[in-house]
Amino acid sequence: MSDPAAATVIDATNPLAAGLEADRHSPPLALVVFGASGDLASRKIFPALASLSRRRALSSTFAVIGVARSPLTDEQFRDHVLESAPDGGPEWKSIVGHFRYIAGDYAHPDTFDQLKVQLSELDDRVGTAGNRMYYLATIPALFGEVAKALGQHDLSRPKSDDTFIRLVIEKPYGRNLESATELDQAVHEAFDEDQIYRIDHYMGKETVQNVLALRFANATFEPIWNRRYIDHIQITVAESLGVEHRGGFYETAGALRDIVQNHVMQVLALTLMEPPATIDSQGIRDEKVKALRAVEVFTPELVASEVVRAQYEAGWVEGREVPGYREEEGVDPHSTTETFVAMRLLVDNWRWAGVPVYVRTGKRLPKRVTEVAMQFQRVPHLPFAGSLAEGLEPNTIVLRVQPDEGITFRFGAMVPGHTFQVRTVSMDFSYASAFLEQPLDAYERLLLDAMVGDSTLFIRTDEVDQAWRIVDPVLESWAAGHPPLSGYQAGTWGPKEASQLLERNGRQWRKP
Repeated sequence: MSDPAAATVIDATNPLAAGLEADRHSPPLALVVFGASGDLASRKIFPALASLSRRRALSSTFAVIGVARSPLTDEQFRDHVLESAPDGGPEWKSIVGHFRYIAGDYAHPDTFDQLKVQLSELDDRVGTAGNRMYYLATIPALFGEVAKALGQHDLSRPKSDDTFIRLVIEKPYGRNLESATELDQAVHEAFDEDQIYRIDHYMGKETVQNVLALRFANATFEPIWNRRYIDHIQITVAESLGVEHRGGFYETAGALRDIVQNHVMQVLALTLMEPPATIDSQGIRDEKVKALRAVEVFTPELVASEVVRAQYEAGWVEGREVPGYREEEGVDPHSTTETFVAMRLLVDNWRWAGVPVYVRTGKRLPKRVTEVAMQFQRVPHLPFAGSLAEGLEPNTIVLRVQPDEGITFRFGAMVPGHTFQVRTVSMDFSYASAFLEQPLDAYERLLLDAMVGDSTLFIRTDEVDQAWRIVDPVLESWAAGHPPLSGYQAGTWGPKEASQLLERNGRQWRKP
C-alpha cells in the first residue's frame, strides 16, 4: 500500500484530472549509475531523479552510487548532481547527501570490490534493504563487460525473496542481430531476463502510451483500425538539428541504427499490435513481438526499391545557414553515413494485409516533429460536384509524440456561407491544455517504473531480435552499395526519392 505522504495530487482545479494521483514511489533502493560522470547521467538521469524527488516519489531510504573513471570525491559528485539537477524540491539536497562515488576502471576487480562494500554500508546506514538497481549509462561497448563483472563479484542475484536486483540497459542494444545476440548471452550469464530492463525513452512518452488508450478504451476507433478502413500509415521522426558535437558517435551509428531500429520499431509495434489479453508487461510485450514478426523482411531487391538513404548537405534551417554533414566536426569528409532514411514496410497478417507503412526519419529537416498518421481510405462516392469539395482530404488520425503531445483528427466539414462547400478541418486534443499538467518526462516515468518493477514499457529480448531481423537486411545491402546514397539540402523534407516512394502509388507525405 502506498504512503499517503508520498502521493501528489495532479491539479484538483481541473475536472479532467479529478481523482488522479501519482501514488507510486520508490521502495528502499540503491541505484548504481555506471558512467555517472557522463553526458547521459547529467542531462537525463539526475534531472529525472530530481523531478521524482520534487513529486515526492523517492523514498527517504533511496541512495545513488556513481561509478566512473573520472577522479571525483563523494562531495564533488554530490555537487555535480546538484549542478546538473538543482530543482528537486525541499528534500532533494537531503537525498543527494546519501549519494556516493567510486572512481575506477570497469575492467578492474577493485572497482567492484569497492562497490560491494559501499552497497553494504548503504544497507546499514540508509536502509536500502539489499535492493539494487544498476543503470548502464556507459558506452555500449562496455555493457556486456560490466554485466559480467557484476555477476563475477556476486552482485547480480538477490540475497532473499524479499529483495530485488535489476539491470537497466541503454540503447543501442547491439549493432546488428549477431552483436545483439552476443550481448544478450553476456548479460544473461549474470542476470535473468526478468531482471533486465532495456530502456528506450520513446516508450516513456505520454502519446506513445496513449496509442493503447486510443485503441482499446474507445469503441469508436478499434473497429476501424484495420485494412478495411486504413489506406496507409506514416511514421515521421524529424529533427531540425544536425549531429551537433556528436559527429564521431553518429559516424558509427547513422539514422537506421540510431532511430529506426529502436524508436520507430517500438512505435510501429504499438500501432500494429492486436488487443492484448491483459494490460500488463507480458500481455503487451507478447503482442508487440507478434506485430514485429509480421513485418515482411526485405530482400536485396526490395531494399533497392523500397528503402531510401540520404545525407544532408549545406542549407538553411529555421533561418540559419548550416553546414553539410561531411563538414561537421568529427565526420569523415568522404562519409557515407546516412542522416535520412525512408522506407515502405508491408505487414503480413490479417489486420494489415495490403496496408503500406511509410517510415521517414532524418536530421536537418525543416522542423522537429514525431508523429504517427493513419490515413483512411477515401469515401467510395462524393455527391458534391466540382469545386464543392475541392481540396477535401481523406480522414486522418495523427498521434503527435513531440513537440506538442496530443491527437488530431482531420475530417470534412461544411464551410459557413450561402453555398454548400466542404473542406478539411482539424479536431485537436492536447495533453497540456486538457489536463493542465506537464507530462512526465520520459526518463522520469521509466526510472520509476524500473524502481517499482513494472517492465511494461521496457523492451524484451525477443523484441530486440525481431527489430534487428527487419533492419539487418537493409544494413547488409547498404554495405554492398545498394541503393546508392542520395543527398538532400538541409531545411528540406529529404531527397526526391523519398517522395517517389509514395507518389508511385498516388500518395504523398504529410506536411506536419
